[in-house]
Amino acid sequence: MRKHKALDILRHSAAHIMAFSVTELFPETKIAIGPSIENGFYYDFDRDKPFNPQDLTIIEKKMEEIIKNNYSFIRHYISKKEAINKFLAKGEKYKAEIVLEIEDEKVSMYESGKFIDLCKGPHINSTGELKYFKLLSIAGSYWRGDSSKKQLQRIYGTAFFSKKDLNNYLTKIEESKKRDHRKLGKDLNMFTIDNTVGSGLVLWHPNGALLKDIIENYWKRFHLKNDYELLSTPHIASEELFKTSGHIQTYSENMYAPIEIDGNPYRVKPMNCPMHLIIYKTKLHSYRDLPVRYAELGTVYRFEKSGVLHGLLRVRGFTQDDGHVIVSSEQLENEMLKIFNMAIDCLKTFGFNKYKIYLATKPKKKYIGKVEDWEKAQKSIENTLKKTGYKYEIDDGGGAFYGPKIDIKVKDTIGRLWQCSTIQFDFNLPERFDIFYINSFGKKVRPYMIHRALLGSLERFIGILLEHYSGELPIWLSPVQVVIININEEQCGYCIELLKKLKKNDIRSIFDDRNEKIGYKIRESAMQKIPYMVIVGSKEENTKTIAVRTRKNKNLGIMNINNFISFVRKNIKDNI
Repeated sequence: MRKHKALDILRHSAAHIMAFSVTELFPETKIAIGPSIENGFYYDFDRDKPFNPQDLTIIEKKMEEIIKNNYSFIRHYISKKEAINKFLAKGEKYKAEIVLEIEDEKVSMYESGKFIDLCKGPHINSTGELKYFKLLSIAGSYWRGDSSKKQLQRIYGTAFFSKKDLNNYLTKIEESKKRDHRKLGKDLNMFTIDNTVGSGLVLWHPNGALLKDIIENYWKRFHLKNDYELLSTPHIASEELFKTSGHIQTYSENMYAPIEIDGNPYRVKPMNCPMHLIIYKTKLHSYRDLPVRYAELGTVYRFEKSGVLHGLLRVRGFTQDDGHVIVSSEQLENEMLKIFNMAIDCLKTFGFNKYKIYLATKPKKKYIGKVEDWEKAQKSIENTLKKTGYKYEIDDGGGAFYGPKIDIKVKDTIGRLWQCSTIQFDFNLPERFDIFYINSFGKKVRPYMIHRALLGSLERFIGILLEHYSGELPIWLSPVQVVIININEEQCGYCIELLKKLKKNDIRSIFDDRNEKIGYKIRESAMQKIPYMVIVGSKEENTKTIAVRTRKNKNLGIMNINNFISFVRKNIKDNI
């Protein structure tokens, strides 16, 4: 058995043991669902009284007791009718609802001790096989993820086969808490999300807005260098556009309600692609024009349920690192390779050098397009990935309904994976918008279309950057690269001269002229993660020099300003 599959079974069994414990300790509690997930497991409970952190300790102790008793996991098959009656007799309405939706006449039940649960399995042989686990947190959840239904309480936990793996994971969680971008964003004066403005809507402070601008300027230069044309499209559009694209029919739950303008319904845009295709259609294209490469940093708005909003990582309004490439079938493979290499180059520039790469294939049920077209596209993507030299995995059935894709996940400094780049094939929109090009024989031909994002949303990417670097951004990304600190007021004139010279050389600098003790100002600058501190006292002013320290409290000694400028500019160049 593959290790990750065995770990899923262990964790799913741990969820059952946790539910067993909860129902023993709090008999009035009703149970919903309890799957294994990527890093552990959870179970959803319906209980009037909220769980608290102390309850988790009590539940853990009860789980240890159940584990010690070494109850076997025993599978039974019973009729749907019998299962429904059993669950309703115990008031377990959520389980009864699930049973009603099962097509088979018999259902699978697992018994361990006094606890019986609806489950397909498989499970570990007995509760005693679970040894290393930890309950982690409590959260809210809606039954079936539907906010119109009752809110439940979700308890998260994790489990491993060894104590070492568990301890490593718990250490990673603690490190993740220290790196939480929401705390760093506040400490570094980057951004605010305020309910007065609206949940999931980001207010960028000067430092955050400057960081976003630095990334955007790099992104634009990078795309122009790679033969893309930059576009800019409106934030709203006629509802008819999104009917043509199919978003009203398939994506309306993620879109905001229409607004009426001149008697016609308009929508704030959830995607940029329909407008890009309207631009494509404004002129006739021949095969000589292809590939057509469009790119836009377009702000889009999507309705996300309040329960899933999370700092910059999940928001309702965001700037999308968006690109669309129109190609002929003959160009598809080369263009996919070009985009893949662009993505890797871009991610490396920001300091990400470890990746997990996936080829997401045709969904099992709902998809559009001919099977042979899917197979051709998937084969092209597979050929592309083989040429890259990178290892990749097949995400069977993980493609969107409109085409297969490549997903690139980056690994950060503490080993967490983040989804960033996506290269998505699309069978849908070229057909819906009836786009074409004229081939060498003068005939109309339907081109292929590739959606691609290298960074994802800028909001999310900045959140990832802050956590990856724990706020200590590379010098080229740091909103403030140098802070000048005077010892007393006598040096103010000299410090202002230094500030002007640094700014003239495009080094982002500030002068901290507050009437505070030097030690306090140094500590605060270090906490602000500013890469370099220039300390100026009477000695430095008299000798026209500066004393330089780093944010890690390393003393770089005495320099003259010109040497320091050369030193900083070289470090900026080496960082990019």
